[in-house]
Amino acid sequence: MSNLYEPPMKWSDHEDIAMALYEKFGDEFGESKIYRIRFTDLLEWVLSLPNFEGTREQATEGHLEQIQAKWVYEWRDNQ
Repeated sequence: MSNLYEPPMKWSDHEDIAMALYEKFGDEFGESKIYRIRFTDLLEWVLSLPNFEGTREQATEGHLEQIQAKWVYEWRDNQ
């Protein structure tokens, strides 16, 4: 659940974004599945997160790779 008092997330907030994605999808995506997510899908999911203020134009492959890696770490931490 989004907290209105949380600071907005930007593309450089890789760990916060990964935590939000894990909260959204839970164990639906394991490590191998996370690494197979298409960047086009990942981009849409990030843009749809509450409190996310980045734009599509600001997204880079590097940001998406970092988010993917942090999401895997988040998933591992919760196993």
